[in-house]
Amino acid sequence: MPPPILTLNNIDLTFGGPPLFVGAELSILAGEKVCLAGRNGSGKSTLMRLAAGLMEPDKGVRFLQPGQTISYLSQEPDFSNFQTTLDYVVDGLAPTGDLRAGQRALQRLGLSGEEEPRYLSGGEIRRAALARTLAPMPDILLLDEPTNHLDLKVIEWLEGELRETSSAVVLISHDRRFLENISKATIWIDRGQCRRLEKSFGYFETWRDQQIEQEETLRHKLDRKIVRETRWLNRGVTARRKRNMGRMRALLKLREERKNQRRSEETIQMVAGENRHSGKRVIEANNITKAFGEHVIVSDFSIQIQRGDRVGIVGPNGAGKTTILSLLTGADKPDKGIVTLGTNLDLVFLDQKRDSLSGNTCLADVLTGKSGDSVIVGGQQKHVISYMKDFLFLPEQARTPVSALSGGERGRLMLARAFTLASNVLVLDEPTNDLDLETLDLLQELLADYSGTVIIVSHDRDFLDRVVTSMIVAEGSGKWVNYAGGYSDMLTQRGNKLKAPLAKVTRPKIQTVGAKIDHEAAKRPKNKLSYKEKHALELLPVEIEKLQVDIAKHHVTLQEPDLFNRDPLRFETAAKGLEVAKARVAEMEERWLELEIQRDQIE
Repeated sequence: MPPPILTLNNIDLTFGGPPLFVGAELSILAGEKVCLAGRNGSGKSTLMRLAAGLMEPDKGVRFLQPGQTISYLSQEPDFSNFQTTLDYVVDGLAPTGDLRAGQRALQRLGLSGEEEPRYLSGGEIRRAALARTLAPMPDILLLDEPTNHLDLKVIEWLEGELRETSSAVVLISHDRRFLENISKATIWIDRGQCRRLEKSFGYFETWRDQQIEQEETLRHKLDRKIVRETRWLNRGVTARRKRNMGRMRALLKLREERKNQRRSEETIQMVAGENRHSGKRVIEANNITKAFGEHVIVSDFSIQIQRGDRVGIVGPNGAGKTTILSLLTGADKPDKGIVTLGTNLDLVFLDQKRDSLSGNTCLADVLTGKSGDSVIVGGQQKHVISYMKDFLFLPEQARTPVSALSGGERGRLMLARAFTLASNVLVLDEPTNDLDLETLDLLQELLADYSGTVIIVSHDRDFLDRVVTSMIVAEGSGKWVNYAGGYSDMLTQRGNKLKAPLAKVTRPKIQTVGAKIDHEAAKRPKNKLSYKEKHALELLPVEIEKLQVDIAKHHVTLQEPDLFNRDPLRFETAAKGLEVAKARVAEMEERWLELEIQRDQIE
C-alpha cells in the first residue's frame, strides 16, 4: 500500500474547556474519498482546518507529502476585498493565476464571473466558493458542507464531479445520499478520537451503534469489577500486606479509568406541540398563477392537501419554491386562481435564513418569548433550562445572544422554538441546513409521529425519501407538477429528468409503491421502519387488490368471442393492460413481502 499523502498524528487540541481532541489520528491516501461523521460540536470542521494547515494543534504533527496541493472549502467563504466572483476564484489559483481556468470553473457552475459578491444569493455564494476550490484541480479537496444552499441539479452535478475526480476528497455534509454516493471510507469523530470504517457512509450508522453498544457492555463489566473490589476493601484488608497493596493500586487504577471515560453524547429530545385537529381539507389551490412582471413563477397550478399529508417542494434555486410556499399558506395572493385554506388551521413556519431570530436576543428569551422562565411543550409546562438541555444547550448558554451561536446551534434553536408553538400544520423551509445527522434522524421520527400536516422545502434527497408522501416539482416556465411518493419515486415517474449529465442517484435507501427495489440497501441492518415504509405496508395491499380487479376485467374482455377480429385495437389494449397489471402486482407483492420481513426482523 502506498504511503498517505496527508497525515495528522497524535493530535491534542483544547479551547479552554474539555479537550476537543486527545491523540486524534487522520491519514488520507491519494485519490481516496473519505467523509467525516460526528455530532455538531464534535470537531469535524476543526479537524478539517487542521488538515488544511489553517490551525496549529496543541500537540501532534501534521505531515503533507512534498509537492501535494490542497484546496479547502469553508462553510463561510470570505469575499471581502474582491470586486467580482472571477477575482475571487482567480485569487485561489495563485501563484499561477490562470484566468481561463477560473472562467471555466465558474461557467460550469452557472456563473459568469462578473457577479458582485455583495449581491450574491446563498446558492451563488456556495457555487462561487466551489469554483474557487475545484479550479486548481488539487491533489486533496477538503469540502466542509459543500451542498449547503445548492439546488438538486447542482448537488447531483457535483456528486458526479467528485466521483470522477482523481483528487483525494474529504467531505463533511448533512446530506446522507451525497455521502453514500461518494464516500468509500468513513471517519467517526467522537469524544476527541477518530475511528475509521473502511466502508461508505451507508454502513456507518449501524457500525457506530455497534461500537456504542460494545462500549456500554465493557463499561458495565468495569463497574461490576469496581463494585466487587470495593466490597473486598470494605471487608477489611488482611493476609499478606504486599499482595493487598497491589490489589489496592489496581482498584485505584480502575476508578481512575472509569472517571476518565467519556460517555457518548446525549441525544436531542423533540416533542412537537400539537394543537386541535384541522379540517380534513387543509389547502386547496385551483388554477393559480403568479408572475413578477414578465417572469411567470407559477402557471395554472392546482393541488389539494389533506390533513396528515407530507408534501415536499423541490426545484432549482430561483424557480420560486418560496413563492409557491407563500401562495399555498396564504401569505401571498395569486394573480389568478383561488387558494382556499381549511378550517382550524394553526400554522408554524420555520424559515431557512433564520431571519426571525434577532441577533441580540438571548437564547432563553427566544424560547420563552420574554415571558417568564418556562415553556409549554406537548401540553406540559417545562422550565426553559430543562428544555434547553433537551436540545443539547448548556445551562450557561441561557443568556448567550443568538449572534454568538453556530449555524448548527441556530438550527436547533429554530426547531426548539417551533416545537413550543401548538400547531397542526408545520411549514419547514430547508430544515436540514446545518443540522447533524443524529438531529435529522430525530426530526424525521418526530415528523413521522406528527398527526398534523407537513410542507417541506428541501434539497436533501434522503430526507425527502424518508419523510414525504408527495412532491411538488418545478418543471420550468412556471409549470409545477404534483407527484406521488418521495424523491426517488418522483425521479422514476419523470424518467430522471432532474438529473445532471454526470450525476447518478445510486442505491436510494427507501422506496415506496411502484419504485424499483434496492436489494443492496435492504440488506443493511435497520432498527425501525420509516414513516413511508409503514405507509407502504398499509397502502400496498389496497393497491394490489385494485390491480386484481383490473386483471379480472381484462380477462373478461379478452374472453369475448371473436374479439380480435371484431376490434383488434380493443384486444391489443386489454392484452397490454393485463400484462402491465400483472407486472405491477408482482412488483408490489415483492415489495410488500420485503417490508413484512423487515418488520418481523425489527420486532
